[in-house]
Amino acid sequence: MQKICFLFNHDQTHQIAHSLPIALQMAKSGTADVTLAVTNTLVEAEIRRLSGAALEGMKIVPLQTKSTVSQILVRALDSLVPARKLLVYRDNLDFFRQFDALVVSEKSSLILKTRYGLKDVKFIHTRHGAGDRAIGFNAESAQFDLILVSGEKIRDRLICDAGVPPEKIRITGYAKFDIVVPEQKPLFPASDRRTILYNPHPSPHLSSWFKFGAEVLEQFYQSGRYNLIFAPHVMLFARPWTVTIDRLSIASANKPDPRYNDAPHMLMDLGSPACTDMTYTNAADLYLGDVSSQVYEFLHRPRPCLFLDAHDTQWQGNPNYRHWTTGPVKTDAKDIIGAVDAAFATQASYNDAQRTALADSFSVTDTAASVRAAAAIIDYLDQAIG
Repeated sequence: MQKICFLFNHDQTHQIAHSLPIALQMAKSGTADVTLAVTNTLVEAEIRRLSGAALEGMKIVPLQTKSTVSQILVRALDSLVPARKLLVYRDNLDFFRQFDALVVSEKSSLILKTRYGLKDVKFIHTRHGAGDRAIGFNAESAQFDLILVSGEKIRDRLICDAGVPPEKIRITGYAKFDIVVPEQKPLFPASDRRTILYNPHPSPHLSSWFKFGAEVLEQFYQSGRYNLIFAPHVMLFARPWTVTIDRLSIASANKPDPRYNDAPHMLMDLGSPACTDMTYTNAADLYLGDVSSQVYEFLHRPRPCLFLDAHDTQWQGNPNYRHWTTGPVKTDAKDIIGAVDAAFATQASYNDAQRTALADSFSVTDTAASVRAAAAIIDYLDQAIG
């Protein structure tokens, strides 16, 4: 039986649900010896919450930075860059060597292969999200032994943009949709207002937050005509400074005015599990955002979208902004309420674009995505390792 490690190495919880359902399915079917490795207590707690009783009997191994040098670097750098995330690899090489395969939803783990020489471990990428950003299709992807993708759009761009050989890719659907979120209280009890989700991205050179965010929140606060969920990408306020690597940029993200917390028609959530488990994308009537892949989770049930372009982007015909074809795009923050009204009124003109984008992004069959993904992994390892 193959020994497979599902690694959850991130400061926040937003990547967990893209691989956890596969691990749970694999353990349930008994097709592999599955270990879950976690690198902080926040991530472990979220795994336990989402898994419930399905986690019983599974191995969870906490990984830490061990060397004195690593611990010093973490204390010095982790508030600016993900030092712990990178150093944990070097300090746990013997742990990773014992597995036939390492399943991850991000790319930093490739350092185990490229720098630390773990050539006998197969690296399997589940990706996280079904978005369009160019960083999701860079050359690093080709270094994985197997990539599981949600739909044809992702497969085609990996082949074309990242140079991934087609035989390394399996279309298995979107495993995150298999997560069953624990039932919770209504977000806006006894309200008949429609609900807007504002979900800005953290990258300074892409996000609407740094230029438009304060004005957007103030307009919803003053209007009171809509309920507003403010649930940005969980990394927006995770550190004092936001640093991005796809195009080097750095900025400080000022948090919203505290008075919004007391507005009955506004829900301010800067990073709870509800930001990443589709609670808000399922609850909203309209999606307001910029480049976050969460728009595709929202479009799983097509509804109006409104996009904010704070950077004068030449986006038409650009595959990195394909999601902007699914709703109107606004280039300033003037009269956001009027723009929301218009987005609701013109939704019919975007129905076809939304249906096409959805079909290209998510492969749906009678078999659950997590079942398809687990089978694809086992089939690959049986052929590659025997």
